[in-house]
Amino acid sequence: MDWTEEAIERLRALWAEGHSTAEIGRRMGISKNAVVGKAHRLNLPARPSPIRRDGAGEARPQAAPRPARVAAPSPRSTLPPVAPAAVAAPKPAPAVVRPFPRASARACCWPIGEPGTAGFRFCSAEALTAKPYCAEHAAVAYVKVRDRREDAA
Repeated sequence: MDWTEEAIERLRALWAEGHSTAEIGRRMGISKNAVVGKAHRLNLPARPSPIRRDGAGEARPQAAPRPARVAAPSPRSTLPPVAPAAVAAPKPAPAVVRPFPRASARACCWPIGEPGTAGFRFCSAEALTAKPYCAEHAAVAYVKVRDRREDAA
């Protein structure tokens, strides 16, 4: 935006009237951020932040404390008061247990069967270097990307 003298004077007037930066932007047909930036460059007086933060800025007056309400007992209540349940000590977190440990760190970890059934297990063949699977299962798991030029014809 080209800030003409007229635009700057209008910004100063709207700012002095106390309009929000968004409202000034709407009235001038520019963005709120353009208003904020120009107001900063013109060293216009700062505005209080519209964001309320606890403990920041001026202290807010404290409201008078309300008198505590005492609930009258309900005439329908015939049950005896219930004692609070004893709080049990928190149980320690269980250690992580792998239900199907691999035979060794070098064993293939390809799952065979349906998890949760008695026949579920892992392949125990020798795994390839830097791979979690044996050669047979690595051929299935790692598929080579075809060259797209082969598809074009």
